[in-house]
Amino acid sequence: MNYDLLLLAGDGIGPEVVAQARRVLEAVDTRYELGFTFSEANIGGIAIDKEGAPYPPSTQKLAREADAILLGAVGGPAWDGLPAADRPERGLLAIRSDLDLFCNLRPAMLFPELAQASSLRSDLVAGLDILIVRELTGGIYFGEPRGINTREDGVREGVNTDRYDENEIRRIGRLAFEAAKKRNGRLCSVDKANVLEVTMLWREVLESLSKEYPEVELSHLYVDNAAMQLVRAPKQFDVVVTGNLFGDILSDIAAMLTGSIGMLPSASLNAHSRGLYEPVHGSAPDIAGQNLANPLATILSAAMMCRYSLQLNDIADRIDRAVASVISQGLRTTDIASNGKDQNSLAPVGTTQMGDAVIAALGKE
Repeated sequence: MNYDLLLLAGDGIGPEVVAQARRVLEAVDTRYELGFTFSEANIGGIAIDKEGAPYPPSTQKLAREADAILLGAVGGPAWDGLPAADRPERGLLAIRSDLDLFCNLRPAMLFPELAQASSLRSDLVAGLDILIVRELTGGIYFGEPRGINTREDGVREGVNTDRYDENEIRRIGRLAFEAAKKRNGRLCSVDKANVLEVTMLWREVLESLSKEYPEVELSHLYVDNAAMQLVRAPKQFDVVVTGNLFGDILSDIAAMLTGSIGMLPSASLNAHSRGLYEPVHGSAPDIAGQNLANPLATILSAAMMCRYSLQLNDIADRIDRAVASVISQGLRTTDIASNGKDQNSLAPVGTTQMGDAVIAALGKE
C-alpha cells in the first residue's frame, strides 16, 4: 500500500524539525517497505513571501489529496506588521477549516527521566498522562461577526463571537467519550457555563451524551478552576474536552508540566481520520537555523500520524519507543536539559544529533 504524505515545514524552526521527522519516516519506510511518498508545500509566512497568501491554492490542492500532513510551525516577527486577516497564522486556521479538522488531540505525557525538567515538583507530575481533546474549527476563532469597528461616537471596538451549535459540540464530545473509554474512563469537560451561554449549551450536550457512555465518569470544571487544578494536582485528569479557545490555553499549560513545550505532539483529525500533525510549540524564530530546536515533538507527531491516519500502529509504537530510548540514554536538547539536576543527562545535543539518535534507536528495534 502507498501513502502520500505532505510536509509543510513552515516558518522559524519548522524546516529543521520537520527535516528530522522526515528522516525518521524515511528510515521506517526503508526498513519495513511501507510505500511512503513525500511532497512539500508552503504555509504561513514563507507562503506569503513566495506565493502571496498564507494558505495558497497550490498548498490547498496537495493538502486535499494527501493521506496525511505533517506541519512544522508558522509565524514570526517578520510578518507581525501585516493585517490580522493576512498573517501566517491565518494559514493554519484556513487549512483546519478547509479539511474540517475539528478534533485536536494533544497528549501530555511525562517521560520519567524528564520529571526534573518540569516546572512543578517531580512528585506532582511523575506518571502524568493527560489527553486534551480540543474542538478546533468552531468557537471564537471562527465565529462571526468579528473585526475592529469604529462606533458612531468615534471609539474603536474589537468584536469576536464565540459560537457553537449542538452538532459541533456533540461530534467532539463523542470522540472525547470514546477516547476516555479506551483509557481510564474519566472525562472532564471544561467550560464557563456560569457566565457564557455558548458553554451552557456545551455542558447540556455533554450531559446528554454521557447517558450513552455509562462506563465513563463525566465531570465539569470552569476553565479558571481547570487551569488552577492543572498546576495544583495535574494527575487527577485523564481526558479533558473543551472548546477552541480554552483548549488552546490549557494545552499550553499542560505542556509545561511535561518539562518542555518541545516534547508535545498533536493531531488534528476530521471525521474520516485524515489529519494534520504538528508539534505544539511555535516557530521559535530566536533559535531558528542554529541547530538548537528540539525535534522530538515533531517526531512524536509523525508517530501519531502513523497511528491515527495511516493505521500503522506497530510503526507508531516503534517510533514512540525510539524516542523513549534516547531520553532514557540521557540525550537532551537545550530546552529539556536539567541544568545538573539529573546526573544521568549528558551535555545538550543539537537538532540533527537528536534525529540521528532516534534513527539509531529505531535500528535496534
